[in-house]
Amino acid sequence: MQNVIAAGLGIGDDYPPRIMGVLNVSEESPYDPSVYDDPGEAAEYVDSELISEGADIVDVGLESANKRFEVLSAEQELDRLDTAVEAIESVSGDAVFSIETRYAEVADEALSRGFDMVNDICGFADPRMPDVCRDHDAAVVKMASPPDLERPGAIEKPDDIYEALKREGLTDKTIVDPAFGGWSEAKTLDDDRETFRRLREFRGLGQPILVSINRKNFLRDLAGRSTEEALPVSLAATSMAVERGAHVVRTHDVAETRDAARIGAAFARDRLADETDGVGVEELDVSTAREASRHLERVGADAEFADETTTRLFELSGLSDAERETLASVAADAGVVFASGAAGSLLAGTPAALAHLRSYAGETGEVTDRLAAVLDAVSEPER
Repeated sequence: MQNVIAAGLGIGDDYPPRIMGVLNVSEESPYDPSVYDDPGEAAEYVDSELISEGADIVDVGLESANKRFEVLSAEQELDRLDTAVEAIESVSGDAVFSIETRYAEVADEALSRGFDMVNDICGFADPRMPDVCRDHDAAVVKMASPPDLERPGAIEKPDDIYEALKREGLTDKTIVDPAFGGWSEAKTLDDDRETFRRLREFRGLGQPILVSINRKNFLRDLAGRSTEEALPVSLAATSMAVERGAHVVRTHDVAETRDAARIGAAFARDRLADETDGVGVEELDVSTAREASRHLERVGADAEFADETTTRLFELSGLSDAERETLASVAADAGVVFASGAAGSLLAGTPAALAHLRSYAGETGEVTDRLAAVLDAVSEPER
C-alpha cells in the first residue's frame, strides 16, 4: 500500500486515520453549519469547529456539487477563490488545506496561493489535473466519476467505480474516493451499500482510500433516521470503514468521527509489513477471491489465480458417519482440509480447491444426493 505525504501529513496504512473537516464558501451548499462567505467568520469556524475538534485536513468547497444546482465554470470558481484564500490565511490552527474543484486551472491557482492538496470531484475529467498536482508535489483525492466536467460521481456499480478510479491513471500522491451518495438519479441506496460492503476491494488500487459517508442516505435509510438524527449511524459506519481499510474520513462532525475512526483503527487486524534484506514483505488485507483479483491485476499477474489465493472455512453439522468418512477420503485428494470432531466438522480450502472437491467427489460416485447438495453450496461463488 502506497503511503501519501500531504504537506507533511502522512496518510496510509503506516499512519492513524485522518479526519477531513469541511468548509464551504458556496451560498448554495446544502449543509448550513459549514457555509461561510465572510473570510473572518470562515476562519473562526475552521479554528473552533474543525481544527480544535481534531480535523487533520480542511476541505474547502467553492461550489455545491449537488446535482440540483448548475455547475460553475472555472472562471466562476476563481471568482470565489479569493474568499477561500483569505479564510485559510486567517486560520490560526494547523491543518492541511484542500481545495475541492474539478478544474486544473483552479487547482493550479489554489496550490500557488497556499492550498496544500486537491479534492478532484470529477476524477481527472480535466486531463491536466494530474500534471498540475505533480508540478506542485501535491496530494490529490480522485473521486470516482465519469469523464465529464459537467456532472461528477454518477456511477452506480462497484466494478464501474473501480474502473473509473483507474481511468487516466494515478499519481504517486493520489488518494481514491469511491464516491458514496446520491450523485445521480440512477444510483440507488443498494448500490451504495454494495460499494461499502466491497470497500476492501479498493485497496487493490494500492493507494490510500477516502470515504465521505457522513449522514448519507444509504445509512440513514437502514436505521430510519433523518439527517439530524443520523450521527450514530454515521459513526458506526466510520468505524467499519476504517476497519475495512479507509484512511481518510470526510465529515461535518469532526470530534465524534475522530473517536469512531480511532475505534475502527484499534480493532483492525494487525498485518505484517516489513523489509528483509531489501525485499519488502506486506500481508495484504484480503478476505475474498474478488479482493485478491484486484491485487493480482495491480501487480500485472493473472487474475485467474484469485481462486487459489484465499481460503474459505465452513462448519458442517448433521453429517452422518458415512458422509464424514466420504468427505475425509476425498478431501485430501482435492486439496481441501476436512476436520471432524465430536461437536461437528470443519471444511476449509481455496475456492478453486472447493470447486475441485465438488467435481472430484462426483466422479468417485461415493457421494449421496444430500452430500452433493452440501458440496454444491460450499463451492458457490463468494457473495
